[in-house]
Amino acid sequence: MLVLTRKVGEGIAIGDDVKILVMQIKGKQVRLGIKAGPATIVHREEIYQRIQEENRRASVSDERAVNQASQLIGPQDQTTTRSPLRRHVRPPKPSDE
Repeated sequence: MLVLTRKVGEGIAIGDDVKILVMQIKGKQVRLGIKAGPATIVHREEIYQRIQEENRRASVSDERAVNQASQLIGPQDQTTTRSPLRRHVRPPKPSDE
C-alpha cells in the first residue's frame, strides 16, 4: 500500500486519466475531488461493496427456481425445434437482363 501525505490543493495522479485532489480538511474528515474520464466508474467504497455483493448473489442460481422455470417451459424436442438464427437464406438468382 502506498501512503501519501497531501495538503489542501495538492493531489495525486493514477494513470493518465484519474486525478485525486484534496479539497478540504475539517477535523477528521477529508473532502476529495476526483477527475476521471467518462469510461471510469467511481463509487464510494461501501457502495462498491454492496454492488459486488449483489452481483455475487445474482450469479448463484437457485436450483428450485431453475426447476420451476424448466417445468413452465416444458420439454424441448430438439428434432422439431428450429432456431431462426440458423435459417439458410438463399442468395437472389441473377437476372438475365
